[in-house]
Amino acid sequence: MSQKTEQIKSIQEQMNQPHFWDDSANSNKLMQEMKYLKGCIEPFEDSVAKIDDLKELTQMSEDDAEMLGQIQTDLDALEEQVDALEIRSVLAGPFDRNNVILSINAGAGGTESCDWSNMLLRMYMRWAEQNGATVKTVDILAGEEAGIKSVTLSIEGEMAYGYLKGEKGVHRLVRISPFDSNKRRHTSFASVDVIPEIEDDIEVEINDDDLRIDIFRSSGPGGQSVNTTDSAVRITHMPTGIVVQCQNERSQLSNKQTAMRVLRARLYELKQKEQEERMAKEYGQKQKIEWGSQIRSYVMHPYSMVKDHRTDTETGNVAKVMDGGLEPFIEAFLRWRPEK
Repeated sequence: MSQKTEQIKSIQEQMNQPHFWDDSANSNKLMQEMKYLKGCIEPFEDSVAKIDDLKELTQMSEDDAEMLGQIQTDLDALEEQVDALEIRSVLAGPFDRNNVILSINAGAGGTESCDWSNMLLRMYMRWAEQNGATVKTVDILAGEEAGIKSVTLSIEGEMAYGYLKGEKGVHRLVRISPFDSNKRRHTSFASVDVIPEIEDDIEVEINDDDLRIDIFRSSGPGGQSVNTTDSAVRITHMPTGIVVQCQNERSQLSNKQTAMRVLRARLYELKQKEQEERMAKEYGQKQKIEWGSQIRSYVMHPYSMVKDHRTDTETGNVAKVMDGGLEPFIEAFLRWRPEK
């Protein structure tokens, strides 16, 4: 904590300089840094102060049942606050504070999987809403009969990547299909990919000659002007074959800028994976690959249960989870696999 306190003092000293606000990009970045640092220190200091207060009240209470009851209530609230601090303490990865690019892709199974992907989309949007994050749809492809085949979201919020990084993998649904006239049980799969949005100060080499940029007419919901102008942008990075597209904005320029942000993030992720694979080969270690693994099952029939197969965390309240109540799974993942 002392190091963070010193960092706050350093930023405050810079703020007092006469030309601090001349460089808006740097000043905004430093203000965000100070907000983060205060978000770490102030809850910790508040918890310490509450502990001291409760100690004094306990000594004064003697046999006062009413006061002891209030102390227990305050102690329970303090325990929740300390648990939240513990979770925040493991969010120390290099990109945990970044915004996140989250993609959902329907697996084999046609309409069933497309509908399941749409349910997951709502789940993550509800989680973002409940946690004060902003969601922007970068690209979406509707299913032929219902649901969506794929969607890419940009989620902007405090610790967005840190909280959602454990969602990467295959999500499995078991239920009675609403599309089956015989009311049979179906199993559907959808894959979720999660990557951090990369800051501009992180160097990712992109050669313009390696890019093929296609402009086309947007499809799906978005308003008349979106669908009647050639504003959608598809960028193909030819050396790697990575393709990204954006059709959500009304402006072709805005769509191109968003698509480039996604491309930078995907290229950086690819570079990191290649480095990990080289290290694994060099040291003879097999890295666990989360992508493609079944991480969680959502069972709606013959019983109700959501279970994470990595941490064994489970709940019978499927409706709450599908309404964005992911906290038990997020916290269990962070405790199970904190950043080293």
